[in-house]
Amino acid sequence: MAQDAAPGTAQDGGKVAAVHRSIEAVWRIERARVIAYAARVLRDVGLAEDAAQDALVAALESWSASGIPANPGAWLMTAARHRALDRLRRAAAHARAHRAIGADLEALEAHFAPDIADALDAARENEIGDDLLRLMFVACHPVLPREQRVALTLRLLGGLSTPEIARAFLVAEATVAQRIVRARRALAAAKVPFEVPDAKARAGRLASVLEVIYLIFNEGYAATSGADWMRPALCEEALRLGRMLEGLAPAEAEVHGLAALMELQASRLPARVDRAGRAVLLADQDRARWDRLLIRRGFAALERAQQCASAASGVPGPYALQAALAACHAGAPSAAQTDWARIVGLYDALLRLDPSPVVRLNRAVAVGMAQGPQAALALIEALEAEPALRQYPWLPAVRGDLLAKLGRPDEARAAFESAAALTQNARDREVLLARAASLAPGSPPEQVLRK
Repeated sequence: MAQDAAPGTAQDGGKVAAVHRSIEAVWRIERARVIAYAARVLRDVGLAEDAAQDALVAALESWSASGIPANPGAWLMTAARHRALDRLRRAAAHARAHRAIGADLEALEAHFAPDIADALDAARENEIGDDLLRLMFVACHPVLPREQRVALTLRLLGGLSTPEIARAFLVAEATVAQRIVRARRALAAAKVPFEVPDAKARAGRLASVLEVIYLIFNEGYAATSGADWMRPALCEEALRLGRMLEGLAPAEAEVHGLAALMELQASRLPARVDRAGRAVLLADQDRARWDRLLIRRGFAALERAQQCASAASGVPGPYALQAALAACHAGAPSAAQTDWARIVGLYDALLRLDPSPVVRLNRAVAVGMAQGPQAALALIEALEAEPALRQYPWLPAVRGDLLAKLGRPDEARAAFESAAALTQNARDREVLLARAASLAPGSPPEQVLRK
């Protein structure tokens, strides 16, 4: 007969490990909410993250002995509140002249005493939702450089560690750590308020939030450097943040537009590489492998974006227009049945809002598909003088594709080789060099180049 395991044995250690895994799972879900709540109390993102980490340490100590509480989120909020109040007390003790701190402390104690768990349970949905929205606007504040906004957002709202962010963007851990530290200092120095901006300021600030989320998604969808063509984990984080923002700002058309765009583009991820890990371009993808659930979610979000836009200005924004472009591909049964004329029209509308060289380049690709390569080549040649596109590999890549269709293989091959020399992504380089090689005498023609 087996004997009961004595304390300290492998069985006992297994139970502790199981509790720790449960705590880790709870922490992944609740982390951003706890930080957001602590930031509202402390008005400092760095201190809020410290208070949240203190709450996690307290949970590890307490829950290992007593088990997971019935409402672990409220428990963590309570623990974070205590740590936040302790920090305010210490600040008040060191600066008695700062009466505002003391007043804040008294108000907080009066508001949250002593039935904090019940109060949090009753008001949790609205208050924590507001806190998360505030945290998102702070982490993506335009006072921060773009790379700091991305790093801080992934850290605070995505829950990624410094090594995970460094691996995702192929930079040194020390670089990511510096970006996060500098972001915290910059926010404190600028005295950025922990609040959702008023209606007048919200449009510009919301644009920064959306830009950061889409930057994260794009780096996952088409990695700028390294050996991998995609980094799906970043796409998943961006999708999670976009869905969260949809719930927090349901009346904002561009929030739904970005969510729709990411859902529709992410639906292609399973088909973008073959079983050997080689890149598969859009025209060659097996559309049966596209994620139909994500496509349905994308179309639903696009409908919400259109409804919100109609209720406001009536004019769709740039993310909603890009989502409509993605919907043209998602709704086409095959590459040959894509409505390229509609895509050109959507790019015309997008150019009126965003007349950037990259949008003009993408429109030229659509013109080539709708009207033929000669019409597109004239547009591409006009873009070659754009300073912003001089190091952009997809300009010579598109030129090479058009030249190949026009029966000018030598020029096309040179264009693809130029594009391959410009890219920092190994998979992109493989695709471009393969296109160049396909233009050697006797080689079969390749499909249109479109990621």
